[in-house]
Amino acid sequence: MTNKKFIHDNFLLENKYAEELYHNYSKHLPIIDYHNHLSPKFIAKDKTFKNITKVWIDGDHYKWRAMRTLGINELYITGTAPDEEKFKKWSKTVPYTIRNPLYHWTHLELARYFDIYDLLNEESGQRIFNETYEKLNSKDYSCQQLLQKMNTEVVCTTEDPTDILEYHQNLAKSDFKVKVSTSFRPDEAILISNPSYNEYLNTLSEITGLNINTFTDLCEALKNRIEYFHENGCKLSDHGLEQIYFENYTEKEVNTIFKKKRENKKISNEEALKFQSAILIFLCETYHKYGWVQQFHLGALRNNNERMHRILGPDTGWDSIGDFPQAQKLSAFLNALDSKNKLTKTIIYNLNPANNEVMATMIGNFNDGSIKGKVQFGSGWWFLDQKDGMTKQLNALSNMGLISCFIGMLTDSRSFLSFSRHEYFRRILCNLLGDEIKRGELPNDMEWIGKIVADISYYNAKEYFNF
Repeated sequence: MTNKKFIHDNFLLENKYAEELYHNYSKHLPIIDYHNHLSPKFIAKDKTFKNITKVWIDGDHYKWRAMRTLGINELYITGTAPDEEKFKKWSKTVPYTIRNPLYHWTHLELARYFDIYDLLNEESGQRIFNETYEKLNSKDYSCQQLLQKMNTEVVCTTEDPTDILEYHQNLAKSDFKVKVSTSFRPDEAILISNPSYNEYLNTLSEITGLNINTFTDLCEALKNRIEYFHENGCKLSDHGLEQIYFENYTEKEVNTIFKKKRENKKISNEEALKFQSAILIFLCETYHKYGWVQQFHLGALRNNNERMHRILGPDTGWDSIGDFPQAQKLSAFLNALDSKNKLTKTIIYNLNPANNEVMATMIGNFNDGSIKGKVQFGSGWWFLDQKDGMTKQLNALSNMGLISCFIGMLTDSRSFLSFSRHEYFRRILCNLLGDEIKRGELPNDMEWIGKIVADISYYNAKEYFNF
């Protein structure tokens, strides 16, 4: 242990202005986590976790990538090694993650959830495993308690159109104080080239009770599920795409392409792009009808390691940043919706930092004065939800748009221990502004700049999503 706690009250806050902004205007505000991948089943059943490996390492491909890089055998990552041994391997890894956000996240999460301020390493690992074991095996550390511990007001999980939302319905009837909503993610219905596409449509057909033989049938089935999600309190959609699709197509072409797929015939890349363009336009026009917010997570190059993907499946740590062209198709897509006055509130998340300025300027093309911050450049996500990535996103948005209208941070996480990332973001934001006050680049007007901080931390999102 060091004499001074690594995680302390003024962590990442480098001057008195940053400290005042964070402690007086941001720290105590509730959290609206409007996009994550938490399990609604775990929340509804108020699950507890047997040990810290189960809640902290299982399913966390950020940690898995770091452990693999250090040369740790897969047995201790996704394999069958005992949970205690897996945690020891993670404890060994942590000191080697310096300058990776995992180092900050790890110690923030230990401090905020478990009141543990020791540095995690090989020497402290066993003691921390034992201490967290005692705490996790109590109702004070159930999923619902973990969310409330972080002053969470709203969480929006992410579900496929085929989900029946039973756990969201159960939570809506419960006395749980945190609002748990959902977002509609229909990527499986869009990506027609997937080998399992017809199988997916058969499932969608069963859920809706509609035969899906034509493109019109598919649109009707998806509209059916949008209505169902809307009736169950859904206000958002989400799409995880390499890039926005926008190709010219005719109704006849799209019907022919869909018919070919349903007959298990090969679809060309050009045909897939035309179909995906048509279904995406239909979906987004429908979101506008219901007043939803649409989200686009763009730029991930997924499943790069075919050998490990075959062994472990998707979302196990084999993805990276892609260098897809973004500007022209995104512009044409947004313009097509706007020209019909059917562009709903939109959040665009960028994974390639080389495109930050592209996205920051693109949103200004479609902010038409109808709604404050109607089109948003979303927070740094995945590989960019770290200090440098967040700062670059904030700087691009500030330089080319209005940071004052920004709706702030989200976890995009599967972990119930990830909500301290909101604190991490808020500290980075306050330090950025505090540093500019110190240098005389911003006025020493704490009341006004504090209001901007509070809006970005909480109030803008509350207004934008109408929670």
